[in-house]
Amino acid sequence: MSKSYFVPLNEVRQEHLVVNSRFIATLAPVATIDEARAFLARIKKEFTDASHNVSAYIIGGGNTVTEYFSDDGEPSGTAGRPALTVLRGSGLGDAAVVISRYFGGTLLGTGGLVKAYTESTQLVVNAVERGRRVRVHVAMAAIPYHLLERVRLMVTRNQGEVLGEDYAADITMTLQFPVEAFERFQDELRELTSGKLQAEVIESLEKIVKAI
Repeated sequence: MSKSYFVPLNEVRQEHLVVNSRFIATLAPVATIDEARAFLARIKKEFTDASHNVSAYIIGGGNTVTEYFSDDGEPSGTAGRPALTVLRGSGLGDAAVVISRYFGGTLLGTGGLVKAYTESTQLVVNAVERGRRVRVHVAMAAIPYHLLERVRLMVTRNQGEVLGEDYAADITMTLQFPVEAFERFQDELRELTSGKLQAEVIESLEKIVKAI
């Protein structure tokens, strides 16, 4: 993954009433296609008596995504595609939504269905708490005691996090940075120590951090 993107942090549910039809939208984080399919199956089982269980999901983010939608018996293009369009526009990746409709006895028409499924998806998209999936470096650095506070400030200034400090002859700091911020920290550490110290990357991984 080369670019970070937003993901939902929790599962949310919102209900929308349109001319006596109930639209119950459920959105959840899903990291893989298998997770998305399992979520869709779970919600459809929960609302097995619904008239329709319309669904959509986006796995991945940025320019590398897998998308899916289903109208589940609604007229083509009036349900799943509008839900997917809202997901696309939300900036979320790794997200799945199911809108369970209980028919209220009044036909909504093509335009009415598009509007109802769009609004239902927007409700859960707006309600969900967001995080950002980012690639991070975990690094270690041996810091002299007299530089500890200055290095801590440098870590914070460069979007980093101190994961641990081991006190011995020097202080071995375990640090974590978004990949794009790590080199700035390295440059500042070299400048502070006249090139004598630098952090060593011990692991690179993906992590979800709460969006601010």
